[in-house]
Amino acid sequence: MTAARVLAVALAAALFTIACSDDDSAPGDSPTATPDATASPDATASPDATVAPTDEPEAEVNLTTLPIGDAVSSAPQAGAVWACQTTFGGGGASATGDWVKDDGTYDLTGKPLVDGEVDWESEITVATEGDSRLITGNGLPNHATGSYPVSPDDDAYAFDRNPNSIAAQNLGVTLPLDPEIAAEASCVPMGTIGILLTGSAFFNALDAAGRDAVAFEIQDGCGGHPEMGGTYHYHSLTSCLEDARSDGHSQLLGYALDGFGLYGHHGEGGATVTNADLDECHGHSHAIDGGPDTYHYHATWEYPYTVGCYRGTP
Repeated sequence: MTAARVLAVALAAALFTIACSDDDSAPGDSPTATPDATASPDATASPDATVAPTDEPEAEVNLTTLPIGDAVSSAPQAGAVWACQTTFGGGGASATGDWVKDDGTYDLTGKPLVDGEVDWESEITVATEGDSRLITGNGLPNHATGSYPVSPDDDAYAFDRNPNSIAAQNLGVTLPLDPEIAAEASCVPMGTIGILLTGSAFFNALDAAGRDAVAFEIQDGCGGHPEMGGTYHYHSLTSCLEDARSDGHSQLLGYALDGFGLYGHHGEGGATVTNADLDECHGHSHAIDGGPDTYHYHATWEYPYTVGCYRGTP
């Protein structure tokens, strides 16, 4: 099943203009979990199921010519990932297709998607205790996923043979309730850098080879996949979490591990946020919903997609 076939209906209105592993997988055994429903590797998801983007970009964005991210920095830098890891090996996708273009862009709508529609019993609780915010759960998403490991019968297998299985995790994160901007920013690790309100983790924008994971790796219709330990995760804002807005501005969609919130693609007045609107860590400060000025991160359609470095203290 190709992305062009699956996403055509939902993204037809999204083709405009932009100014603008990470399987972490290695051959071998992976932990497995028993889903609530049996995967259907040959099933084609309808536009309102696993592959349906609930957040269609506005006129500034062209999903068919997104710039491939290649900025991996050793210090805070706008539009880059300041990665704690400085050397990268193999892993991730083994081949690329015609969605990767010679001009340094890629067509998000032209990528294959991992087949299947597997439901999970997601558990997530966000609570406050004193001056802390506590997030607990099992790491499983509240939406259906593709069928992992990727089947040899899946057209995604020709590009990304992710051998990992999705498994429940013991999620327990304690964050500052009122995070403060640190004197100095800090790098983001490979692995979990935050939790979305779907109940699953988001990683930085890099795959295990240090490349733009969204451009090169093959995910399922919700933009997720598992790594070696079974953690289902995203490298960008999932299309299966509604980017709801209040007075035009995206609402809270998750938390980075430094405690600052992650908001969706829309900033003040409903404008689509780009890297040019954000600082070196992919965030900025202003009042939200009439409250005080608050530092927060934004998801963008362009690399590095979520958090480029920590502005607070993880």
